[in-house]
Amino acid sequence: MKGLFLALGILFFSTADAQYPSKPLRLIVPFAPGGSTDIFARLIADRAQGPLGQTLIVENRAGAAGNIGAEAVVRSAPDGYTLLMATTGVMAINNALYKNMTYDAARDLEPVLFVASITNVLIVPTDLPAKSVAELIALAKKDPGKLSFASSGAGSSTHMSAELFKSMSGTDILHVPYKGSGQALPDLMSGRVSMMFENAPGAVPHIKAGKVRALAVTGLRRSPALPDLPPVAETVAGYESLSWSGIAVPAGTPRTIIERLNRDLNAVLTTPEMRSKLAEQGAETIGGPPEAFAQHIRAEREKWSRVIKTANIVVN
Repeated sequence: MKGLFLALGILFFSTADAQYPSKPLRLIVPFAPGGSTDIFARLIADRAQGPLGQTLIVENRAGAAGNIGAEAVVRSAPDGYTLLMATTGVMAINNALYKNMTYDAARDLEPVLFVASITNVLIVPTDLPAKSVAELIALAKKDPGKLSFASSGAGSSTHMSAELFKSMSGTDILHVPYKGSGQALPDLMSGRVSMMFENAPGAVPHIKAGKVRALAVTGLRRSPALPDLPPVAETVAGYESLSWSGIAVPAGTPRTIIERLNRDLNAVLTTPEMRSKLAEQGAETIGGPPEAFAQHIRAEREKWSRVIKTANIVVN
């Protein structure tokens, strides 16, 4: 009798998988509207109905550095109808950073698709007497603890990029966290803080307007959005810090559904129009199979866990 129930269960789920998707899907963005993660999600959602055959609805669940939205996905049914716009923080940083986590991204979320990566940009006030990364490091070493860096919050890519820079350059620079880049940038422009590793989409308009000075990008190569800027790695060998996003689903989601989502959303991502739209945001389109995204997440998790431990960063 037990074998019969098991067989019926397998038949039921196999039939459900074959009919998937049979209703609209939700894509949870664990941040407020307007940021790069939200922009990417909406670009995908606007173009996903063709391949998926169903509407993909974007829903913002902001708070706790992405943890509120991520937890909502973790606790949803693993049926492929609730997706997460998965970010560097949610997938690779938060579990090492926060003491009281209610989920484990490595255990509770399944990678589907690596969407894009974004370089951060090292920017400083226009009157700071440093016009290169080397000059900035020299200035920081001359007066340890005097310079400060702004971030959009503890554990954000703007924070972790700076901590990695401090560690690899041997500098002592004070962290000044803000509740988002919108609050941090005015203080940077006025000189209240000395530097910031801002996401390219947020930095580029202020660079072009001459409100801040850009020194370098945080990728290993120059960004098409800022071709005149060298990588930090040209001065600090091996330095790389990218903000990235992808799509994940709750653990336990059937493999057939993950493969279907990967296939259909890859079809959206790899169109020339989509690549162009992402490039306008300073992002590089990635794509590929779920396994490639999973491998990237593992490497990033190891990297940022080391940085957090070395810097002794803990958030309650």
